[in-house]
Amino acid sequence: MSADEIRGEAHGTAPVPLSVLDLVTVGAGHTATDALRTSVALSRLAESRGLHRYWVAEHHSMPGVASSSPAVILAHLAAHTDRIRLGSGGVMLPNHAPLVIAEQFGTLEALAPGRVDLGLGRAPGTDGATAGALRRTDRLDEGADDFPQQLAELTRFLDDDFPDGHPYRRIHAVPGPVQATSPGGVQSPHRPPVWLLGSSGFSARLAGLLGLPFAFAHHFSAQNTIPALDLYRESFRPSEVLDRPYALIGVSALAADDEKEARRQVLAAALNMVRLRTGRPGLVPTPEEAEAYEFSPMEREFVTSWNANVVHGTPEEVRAGLDDLQKRTGADELMITSNAHSGAVRLRSYELIADAYDLPTTRGDGRSRS
Repeated sequence: MSADEIRGEAHGTAPVPLSVLDLVTVGAGHTATDALRTSVALSRLAESRGLHRYWVAEHHSMPGVASSSPAVILAHLAAHTDRIRLGSGGVMLPNHAPLVIAEQFGTLEALAPGRVDLGLGRAPGTDGATAGALRRTDRLDEGADDFPQQLAELTRFLDDDFPDGHPYRRIHAVPGPVQATSPGGVQSPHRPPVWLLGSSGFSARLAGLLGLPFAFAHHFSAQNTIPALDLYRESFRPSEVLDRPYALIGVSALAADDEKEARRQVLAAALNMVRLRTGRPGLVPTPEEAEAYEFSPMEREFVTSWNANVVHGTPEEVRAGLDDLQKRTGADELMITSNAHSGAVRLRSYELIADAYDLPTTRGDGRSRS
């Protein structure tokens, strides 16, 4: 693993590398199958336009989000792409045994050598009751508090380097480095780079202290973005992985052919968030449903606040908003999530953003089209 597997390259006129965060959203009137087909189409579009990486986020018990099994989805996307980096944004480590994650991502690395990222979060990605069902415990604080220890254990499994005398010394994550030490064994030189994800200062500081890349969830915690990035950079210690900090931020952005249509689409996504935050999660509503919905004053205030952090409008407006955000935060990479009721609208949004930055269009062999 090297910094080259972490740092991206900007294309076109983009100030930094651009990437995709996919929540595999399911709109009203559509199925999870429809959403996953959109993910395949979107990953292929992202690859053809030179976006750097494509991450899938772990969520549970949300009808409008079909990304409960990132490793399964990533294996499917690996079969439909050739070059783009694929990863989790993220896998919620306290929900899983570290050995299981090491095995899953070792398998993904074997399927897509040299292009798999392992992004880790310490939140449950759901409500407390569902987290309890996932973890088979009602002591949810243990998972978050033990995150550094779980991370260390996972890293040991990925590197197959538990010290002598450790109870896990003779346990190996397969596929993994142990195969290179077996008679006749040959092992890939790659192993998935570990990223820490966060929406506050905890993971920012930990990523800095460990010299790991850091991804911040600006798309739902915008007020904490700059403080967290400052903390990450101040805490950073060079490591075998990175000699200097590397931070990406997730940002909600939606481009449409005209500003009015963009507003309609983000209103529907905001209504979906209103329902989620008030304990009524469901499928992403249509723009028509959102326009007809009678928002209470408190809900209207939430929508205004939420959409203030969604970069939306015409392609030119979205480009300007993304450029401004990158300048304000100093982010090394922008990971865009475009949430809308329709898969076609999401695909169009990424296409328009790619056009706004003059991103190249490549053929299946990776060469630019003239």
